[in-house]
Amino acid sequence: MSALQHLRILDLSRVLAGPWATQQLADMGAEVIKIEKPDGGDDTRGWGPPFLKDSAGQPTRESAYYLCANRGKKSVAIDMASPEGQARLRELVKDCDVVVENFKVGGLKKYGLDYDSLAAIKPDLVYCSITGFGQQGPRADQAGYDFMIQGLGGLMSITGDPQGEPQKVGVAVTDLFTGMYATVAILAALAHRDRTGIGQHIDLALFDCQLAMLANVASNYLVGNVQPPRYGNAHANIVPYQAFAASDGHVIVAVGNDGQFGRFAELCGHAEWAQDARFATNKARVENRQILVPLISDALAKQPRGHWISGMESLGIPGGPINTIPEALAEPQALARGAVVEIPHPAGSVKMVANPIKFSKTPICYDTPPPTLGEHTASY
Repeated sequence: MSALQHLRILDLSRVLAGPWATQQLADMGAEVIKIEKPDGGDDTRGWGPPFLKDSAGQPTRESAYYLCANRGKKSVAIDMASPEGQARLRELVKDCDVVVENFKVGGLKKYGLDYDSLAAIKPDLVYCSITGFGQQGPRADQAGYDFMIQGLGGLMSITGDPQGEPQKVGVAVTDLFTGMYATVAILAALAHRDRTGIGQHIDLALFDCQLAMLANVASNYLVGNVQPPRYGNAHANIVPYQAFAASDGHVIVAVGNDGQFGRFAELCGHAEWAQDARFATNKARVENRQILVPLISDALAKQPRGHWISGMESLGIPGGPINTIPEALAEPQALARGAVVEIPHPAGSVKMVANPIKFSKTPICYDTPPPTLGEHTASY
C-alpha cells in the first residue's frame, strides 16, 4: 500500500516547480494525470541533450531534464485552448482531489479552468497555483524563472567567490524549493479538507520561496542590519566551515562546535589553537576568521586529502571530499541507500535518482516511468 494511493491529481503545470511537486506526490502513490499539449507536450521534453537512448543506443525524444521530474505520472494530451478540451478537463476535475497549475496570473480564467470556476464544480477541490511572483503585487503579471529569481531574491548576492562575480546555484534550487513548499502546502490543505470538507486555493510564488530560503542569512541582516557579503565556500556564522586546499586537492571542514574544534586543532598539530582566546569559542573564531583561516590553510596544505579526511572521520569531525556527480552517486553510502533506481521504460529502461523519503509502512513505488507524450490519453 502507498501513502497516497487514493489521491487523484490533475497536473496542468510545466517546466520544473509544479512537476517536481507532483512527482513527489506520485512517488507516494497519488495518481497524477499530467495534461500536455498534443503538439510537443511539456517544453522540458525538448530541453536536451542528453536524451534517453533506446535499447539500440539511439536517442529518443525524452530529455534527461523532463525525465527527472515526471516519473509515476500519466500523460494525457488535451488541447485546453479548444472548447472540447476545456469541457473534458472540467469533467476530469470532478473526480480529482487536487489541481496544480503554473500559468500566468489569470491565464486559465479564459478557459474556465481557474480556481473559482473549478471550485464551483467541486467545492472541496485543493487548487495550487505556482507563479513567479504570486497572485498580487506590482510584479504579479510578470513571468518568473529560476535564474532571474535567484538574482532578484538575493541568493546570487551571497553565492560565489568574494572576489568574483555573483553566481547562481548549480541546480534550479528556487524551482525545487517551490515544488517542495507546494507539496507540503497541498498535503496540509488536504488534511484540512478531510477534517472540514472544504477545499482552498494555494498561492505559491517562486520569489516568496526564494526569500524564505535565505533563512539564517536573511535573519543575520534583519537582526544585525548589515548587508550579508559573499563568503564563497565559507559560512557566515560558523568557523571553520569551508573548503580548504590540501596538497592534492580540496577538502571540506565543517566544524560545528567548540569540542570539534579542539579535536581538529590537535589533528592539525596545533592543539594550542583551542586554548587561544581568539579561537576558543565559535564567536571568537567568527570575529577572528581572517587570522584563523590562513593558519588552517597553511596546516592543511602540508598533507593530502586522504590524510585529513580519515583523520576527521576517526575523531568525529564533520568533513569530506568534494565529489563529482559520478563520484557522489558511486559513494558506498549512496549505494547502500539505493540512491539510484532503474525503471522499465518503453525505450528500455531509465536510471533516476531515488526519492530520499524512506517509509517503514508505505514505501515509495518505482513501477511507473516518466510517460511518453499522450501515452495514457485513451484511458481518460
